[in-house]
Amino acid sequence: MQAKKTQAAPDEDALLDEAHGDFVGWRRPAQRLREALAKDELQLYVQPIMALPENRFAMGEVLVRLREEEAKLLPPGDFLPTFEHYEMMAELDRWVVSRIVQRLARHGHGGFRRYSINVAEQTLKKADMPRFVLQTLEKLKVRADTLCFEIDESDMLARLTAAARFSAAVRSLGCKIAVDGFGRRATSFVPLKTLRVDYIKVDGSITRNILRSEHALKKLQTILRVGKALNAGIIAEFVEQAEILDSLRKLRVGYAQGFGIARPAPIEELPKGG
Repeated sequence: MQAKKTQAAPDEDALLDEAHGDFVGWRRPAQRLREALAKDELQLYVQPIMALPENRFAMGEVLVRLREEEAKLLPPGDFLPTFEHYEMMAELDRWVVSRIVQRLARHGHGGFRRYSINVAEQTLKKADMPRFVLQTLEKLKVRADTLCFEIDESDMLARLTAAARFSAAVRSLGCKIAVDGFGRRATSFVPLKTLRVDYIKVDGSITRNILRSEHALKKLQTILRVGKALNAGIIAEFVEQAEILDSLRKLRVGYAQGFGIARPAPIEELPKGG
């Protein structure tokens, strides 16, 4: 009796990679992202951060969009997970640093004291990132204190050693450090001291509720006390209502960010000079 032929098992990695491509809508996702970086198909946006005592924009958080066909812009949630999946976040962060420093060298500050750049967990683990920042700044003769690097609270908690190493390295250059979304999960302030942060960005879950929750208000007041002790500026995120903004002023919060302050705009629309 003739034995039945057994069908070869499919390559699971290839199958999963193909499935991921189908899921995100690209035939070769990793190649698509590398093309986007090489051809500058990413668009930088900036959301202003207001200094409340002076009532003026002091900083701008840098955000990224991806240009697709017919000038369509994809929001971060549509493509950042794919950068993460293929472990390409460090490449993206280097691209952002390079373009921001080029912008500063060619067109000035655009009305901001500094630009705040989000740093991914994958980037924190790369020992060469601070050196890349230094080389880029020196090459284009841009001051280091015009850059602030934001580390998400969840990455700080999960990778405290790597985050502290990165923070120490870029702060030694003269750059600033912020922790983003603080208060979402953290119950200890010790990591803030470990990183020697310059700014603490208060999570929106706290900011949005200070008028209706005594617990949220007390959280913010505690963060303000800690910020003062650590000599760190406090930035309230997700400020969307005038009443909340008024309350932040009364509490003497230093900075505010959100749609109630200003929406993100293409970096090309910023004024030149400064």
